[in-house]
Amino acid sequence: MAEFSNTIDPMTRPHPKLQLAAREAISGSRRGLRGVLPFIGPAFIASIAYIDPGNFATNISGGAEFGYALLWVVLLANLMAMLIQGLSAKLGIATGKNLAEMCRARFPAWVCYVLWITQEVTAMATDLAEFLGASIGITLLFHLPLLVSAAVTGVAVFVILGVTQRGFRGLEIGIGGAAGVIALCYVVETILAKPDWGQVVVHSLVPSLPGNDAVLLAVGIIGATVMPHVIYLHSALTQERVVPKDESDARRIFHFERIDVIVAMALAGVVNMAMLFMAARVFHFTGHSDVADIGTAYKTLIPLLGGGSAIVFAISLFASGISSSHVGTMAGQVVMQGFVGFRVPVVLRRLATMIPAILAIAIGLDPTRTLIISQVVLSFTLPIPVITLIMFTRNRGVMGSLVNRRLTNVAATACAGVILILNVVLLYQTFGGQIPGMGS
Repeated sequence: MAEFSNTIDPMTRPHPKLQLAAREAISGSRRGLRGVLPFIGPAFIASIAYIDPGNFATNISGGAEFGYALLWVVLLANLMAMLIQGLSAKLGIATGKNLAEMCRARFPAWVCYVLWITQEVTAMATDLAEFLGASIGITLLFHLPLLVSAAVTGVAVFVILGVTQRGFRGLEIGIGGAAGVIALCYVVETILAKPDWGQVVVHSLVPSLPGNDAVLLAVGIIGATVMPHVIYLHSALTQERVVPKDESDARRIFHFERIDVIVAMALAGVVNMAMLFMAARVFHFTGHSDVADIGTAYKTLIPLLGGGSAIVFAISLFASGISSSHVGTMAGQVVMQGFVGFRVPVVLRRLATMIPAILAIAIGLDPTRTLIISQVVLSFTLPIPVITLIMFTRNRGVMGSLVNRRLTNVAATACAGVILILNVVLLYQTFGGQIPGMGS
């Protein structure tokens, strides 16, 4: 896999101490938390995409407009994410290839080019959301014009890009730390907001879509949560991290990586739910259900919860945008290299993906509305990696002993079905259709 290994050095650069520690854990001589730690990291890198600025936009809009009603969508989306990212990690371990490379190996060239184009659109939508989010965070913190904040964001991204080229363990720690900062910010926000925990539990478990507009937000939440680009990236993060010697070794490695997935995705899920129920408690139930954008949310927090709360909110948004933007760049490299073998310097790719966001800011598009639409775009491209991932991971000839169990296949197929159904409903609404039993 030398062709891929040179694509993103921090992910695949050998780390002898980690390899040794992982081997000790696999053999059983390293146990408990010490045994798990060498495998922790890939899912935390993937998880940052699940709490990116697109999630801020959809969750704040959903909570402000519909209260706690869409919490079940957030929970469902994060359970789906946990399953799908687990399959992605398993594919990399079992095959030594990432999802894009598997498509290239198994599909005709024209199919790979079509898939590549659709996923490049996904990459642009992703980068748009993440870059915009970081820029908004800087604007809120330092009261700079949005275009100036975009320039500052660009510089910050390039600085981080340079630092993280030094090794993948530093990358994992840095991005995992950003996830921790975001989670800590929402612990503070939750304490200040004091949500109605009874309503949180009820609406997390009882599905409801109170109005046709709720469907758009439901699709946006799923698009913001289950991220297509990190399905490709996660398989790349595990494909050469700890290379199995045989199938028994592969099963043992996946056992540890599954812990990484469960912990990281659970953390992302809790943060996503906190975003929505905080917005519900602070905005919807205080007569501010018209808070539909991030800037207004920040300003409204000041009189409701105090300036400290608003600053914490802006810090979490900035950390989310900067870190997820970097993850998006890595994922874009994986997609391009895997599908069609093209390789461009990471710096040039990062520069190219900034352009749509800067243009959106320069022409005056509403940032939060742009974020939400970008997440709907992601939801429409999401079925492609999900379906191909299921195709490969259910194939014993590809996966060996790590092939999906029957229940896993059923659950994964159900995930793909939910995504497809919601997209069909959204298209129906877009062309003027009304869903029976729902208000406008």
